[in-house]
Amino acid sequence: MILILMGPPGAGKGTQAKQLVDKYGIPQLSTGDMLRAARRSGSDLGNKVAAIMDSGKLVSDEIVIALIEEKFDAGDAKEGAILDGFPRTPAQAEALDAMLDAKGRKVDAVLSIHVSDEDVVRRNSGRRTCPVDGASYHLEFKPPKREGLCDHDGAALVHREDDMPDKIRVRLEAYHRDTAPVLAYFEPKGLVKTVDGTGSIAEVFARLTGAIG
Repeated sequence: MILILMGPPGAGKGTQAKQLVDKYGIPQLSTGDMLRAARRSGSDLGNKVAAIMDSGKLVSDEIVIALIEEKFDAGDAKEGAILDGFPRTPAQAEALDAMLDAKGRKVDAVLSIHVSDEDVVRRNSGRRTCPVDGASYHLEFKPPKREGLCDHDGAALVHREDDMPDKIRVRLEAYHRDTAPVLAYFEPKGLVKTVDGTGSIAEVFARLTGAIG
């Protein structure tokens, strides 16, 4: 089973992906993680990735597809995979389809977690981080025991620049601009399943597994 997981920043994709991995026993293929791992590997492809990233350029679709194909060829995704962060454009979706088709495989479902823009801003802007141990808090959902201080080491919590409301809205605009065409690509194939991303983690997970069937 090959699933594509989509949703705006702060929709809970990471949390839900981990639960889907546990339930279905298939790996989560995060393009960000794969690029970092390739860079560390020292392989020919990894060295190419490192050179591109060091130059500040974006890694090409061909290289990302090659990294995903490596996972399938190595047997990591023999039983399926959850693709997180890819595809981001219709061109990437076409390339993914072509690569899978050559292997006699296909995408089974595109799971789109829907959360309103205002909820996304609220979820992300309330985050606070400990600069010492990286512990994460939320003013509404997971507040520290002492206001503004880390529970573990008492360090003053930080409101990261990219968690400011104006920065979140910029990311949201990019998400809507880039993601709508990807969903439009898969919709005629009957693969897109949109689920409500509000509620508890368990409630959203139940909706996702129900959509998968």
